[in-house]
Amino acid sequence: MEPGRPDEELMLAYGAGDAAAFDALYARHKGAVLRYLRRQTGNTALAEELFQDVWLKLIDARAGYEPRAKFTTWLFTIAHNRLMDHFRSSARGALVSYEDDPAEDVATDLPRPDQTAERRETAAQLLAAIDALPAAQREAFVLQQEGELSVEEIATATGVNRETAKSRLRYAMTKLRATLREPERT
Repeated sequence: MEPGRPDEELMLAYGAGDAAAFDALYARHKGAVLRYLRRQTGNTALAEELFQDVWLKLIDARAGYEPRAKFTTWLFTIAHNRLMDHFRSSARGALVSYEDDPAEDVATDLPRPDQTAERRETAAQLLAAIDALPAAQREAFVLQQEGELSVEEIATATGVNRETAKSRLRYAMTKLRATLREPERT
């Protein structure tokens, strides 16, 4: 399987029976999908359960897949819908903070060679600031950063219009910048 093969082409190949195409898609996107779910649920075990459901839904949908949008938009739409189904069924209704050790995410998301106490503190502040965002803004931010989705793709994945997605993302970025600047003001 050539590394540069487009996701949409891989998904079509998987739908036609090419199991190696699924392996390539899974390898490319498993980390971003799991991080998205973990940050949205606040619970690693729950995120892993939802993660499995997302991939099972992808497997079930393989025969009917049509590339109407970018593959990652389609994949994160599945993840978003599965997440919303979970929250509706559990009557929680809102996205929650994650309770995992922030250092776990820092260890995988930031370079480690010269990691200092200041860098760990900054990373912990960033994760806390992301956690403190309103649920819809946090979701837009995480989809952009983890899923590398555009504003249009975020709108599609979350079922809102482009302007709403753009506004959520803008407010999230503004709040994060303000929160991370606060220590400098004192």
